[in-house]
Amino acid sequence: MKEILIGILASMFFAVTFILNRSMELSGGSWMWSSSLRFLFMLPFLLLIVLVRKNIKQVLTEMVKQPVEWFIWSSVGFVLFYAPITYAAAYGPGWLVAGTWQITIVAGTLLAPLFFKTIQTRDGQLRVRNKLPLKSLYISSLILVGIVLIQVPRFDGLTFHSVVLGVLPVIIAAFAYPLGNRKMMELCGGRLDTFQRVFGMTLASLPIWLVISAVGFIQVGAPSADQIVQCFIVAICSGVIATILFFIATDRVRDHQGKLAAVEATQSTQVLFVVVGEVLLLTTPLPSGLAFVGLFVIVLGMLLHSYYTKKINTKQSLELQLHNSKEQQL
Repeated sequence: MKEILIGILASMFFAVTFILNRSMELSGGSWMWSSSLRFLFMLPFLLLIVLVRKNIKQVLTEMVKQPVEWFIWSSVGFVLFYAPITYAAAYGPGWLVAGTWQITIVAGTLLAPLFFKTIQTRDGQLRVRNKLPLKSLYISSLILVGIVLIQVPRFDGLTFHSVVLGVLPVIIAAFAYPLGNRKMMELCGGRLDTFQRVFGMTLASLPIWLVISAVGFIQVGAPSADQIVQCFIVAICSGVIATILFFIATDRVRDHQGKLAAVEATQSTQVLFVVVGEVLLLTTPLPSGLAFVGLFVIVLGMLLHSYYTKKINTKQSLELQLHNSKEQQL
C-alpha cells in the first residue's frame, strides 16, 4: 500500500512534464531542447545528492564493469522514453500525450515474461522466467478503459495527422520506460540505491542528450529564457523528485511482478493531474459527461490494485509465519 501511495505522489510530479512540454511547444520551443535540457539540468542535482551521501565510487565501479549494458538500458529507459514524449507534445495536446502514455501500465505487465527470478530448490538455485501476472493485467486494462473514456469526448477537432504524431511516439515511450527501468534493476541487482541508479542512468545516457542538444542548437538556435526556466522546473519536479519516488516504489517491489504492476499502474493518475493542471494553467475546457465515468473507472482500478496488493502481502506474511513455525518445530 505504501508503494502505491508513493507511486501516486510521483505521478503528481510527473504530470508537470506533460503540462509544461505542451506549454513550451505552444510558445515555439523545440522538443529537442525540452528533452535534453531536462536531463542536463538533472545531472548536477543528482551528482550533488550522491556526493553528499558519499557513495559515488560504487556507482562508477558498477558502470565500469558493464559500460555497454549501462549505456543501452539507460538510453532505453531515459532517451527512448522522454525524447518521443517531447516530440509528441509538438503535435498533440497534453491530455492526448498523457492519456496515451497510460499504455505503460499495461506495457509494464506484458514485459514480465522477459525477465527471470531466482528460486531455491532442492537441487540448488534455479532461474525461472516470470509468469504473466494476469490479475494485475486485468486490473490495469480496466484502468486503461477509464483513460480511453476520458479521451474520447476530447477528440473533436483533432486532425488525423496530430493524432498519429501525438500517439505513436508515446507508445514507444510507454514500453521503453518500464523496460529500461526493469533491466537496470536487474543489472544493478540491489547493489545500488535509487539515487545511485538514477544518477548512473542519467550519466550513461548523457552522450545522446548532448548530441540532441547540439542538433537542436544547429537547427533552431539556443533555447529561449522561458523554455530554460520551464525545463528547469520539469527537471526538478519530474526528473529528480518524480523519478526518484517512482524508482523507490518499484525497487521495493522488484521481486514481485504483481506488486510491480500495481505500482506502475499508479501512473494512470497522471492524466487526472494533467487534466486539472491544463484547466488551471492553459485554460483547457473541463471534461464532463463520459469523461467523469472514466475518472470513476480509474479510481476503481487503483482501489482494486491496492486491494490485490494488500491481499498478496497478507498471504506472504502468513506463509512466512508458517515457514518459521515449521523451522522452530524442527
